[in-house]
Amino acid sequence: MAQPRGPLAGVKVVACSTAQAGTVPYVLMADLGAEVIKIEPPGVGDSGRQSGLIPGFPSTYFETNNRGVKSLTLNLKTQEGKDILYQLVKVADVFGQNFRPGAAEKNGFGYEQLRQVNPKIVYVSVSGYGPRGPHAKLPGTDSMAQALGGITEAFSTPGQPLKTGIVSVADETCAILAFGGILAGLYCAKTTGIGQKIDTSLLGGQIRLMGWTLTTTMWKEKNPVTGQARITGTAERPGMAASFNDANGKPFAMQLRGAKWKTAMTALGFYSKLEEMGLADLGLAVTSEHKRKALLKALDDLFAADMRDKWVEILRKADIVSAPINTLLEASNDPDVLANEYIAEVEYPKYGKRLKVHGSPWRFSETPVKIGVAPELGEHNVPILTSLGYSDAQIQELRDRNVV
Repeated sequence: MAQPRGPLAGVKVVACSTAQAGTVPYVLMADLGAEVIKIEPPGVGDSGRQSGLIPGFPSTYFETNNRGVKSLTLNLKTQEGKDILYQLVKVADVFGQNFRPGAAEKNGFGYEQLRQVNPKIVYVSVSGYGPRGPHAKLPGTDSMAQALGGITEAFSTPGQPLKTGIVSVADETCAILAFGGILAGLYCAKTTGIGQKIDTSLLGGQIRLMGWTLTTTMWKEKNPVTGQARITGTAERPGMAASFNDANGKPFAMQLRGAKWKTAMTALGFYSKLEEMGLADLGLAVTSEHKRKALLKALDDLFAADMRDKWVEILRKADIVSAPINTLLEASNDPDVLANEYIAEVEYPKYGKRLKVHGSPWRFSETPVKIGVAPELGEHNVPILTSLGYSDAQIQELRDRNVV
């Protein structure tokens, strides 16, 4: 019986990309069946191979960002290396790069150069700031985009130093948006026969991630209240999203609209106590900073009397959205995460281990996702070059001259 093909089977990608934002779009495509050829410098490879190292394990950084792709080493400073790249681009659907702005053009694989090779190519460029603006030529990183894009402030605590998060939110957001852009570009190329360049950036991804809260901020021309709680809306139609600690300091979150406020507080046994304190009306917290602080302090004290599992269960039974605030390790073992295979296990014969890795955020009924592993440096040199018509002797000559 033939193995089911992934939904992107038949799509060919060539990627001269490093780091997360530049590689994860193609990992997602490889998961879905696309053939992704990653170009790496001979001998040294992608610098990510040396990041996230744990003794006895593959590189967590490289593995997460390059699983399921093929590795071809090419010295793109040589004409032979560029010629091989052009041959690959000629039969590819997508080309991706996240070099510092201007570097791809300087090295012979900018969009205008590659569209001459393949007019249908979907050319994806990921940058730090975007292709325009005063800082367009600067390199970018995850922390830079978190700082500029607003998420650092959005998740800050009043009175505490602002800091960028340990998880690469900007990189991953940009990567997922690039993935969506690629699919749109592929559809357009398929239906019109016209390729195009798609620009996306770390900063642009963070601005999109700020969502409706940014719209509200712009319309009001006033920054939102940050910290423990988001109390939104009007006095007549308030809403709350907040976190609290239980008796052991274990955090959990709850979110509701004003219509559910009395239901939630009654189920928890808090409503009468809040009435006695003059804090039973959530709408007051919208119009009064003093009332907001008093209400949050009262809820802090009430929730500190018992365990979060109890509070979360009560709220869920009352049809109120609530969940424990997981650590990363807790998230990787969460029953819903595991049941939906958002975490998968993959065999690594080289290391004699079966390891947990990212699963897929999607489930396709007819074309299942296949989770691969990251390639060894140059692992696919021979089959890829052979497919282009190179003989064994020619491949060895290219190897001897450090072209591959």
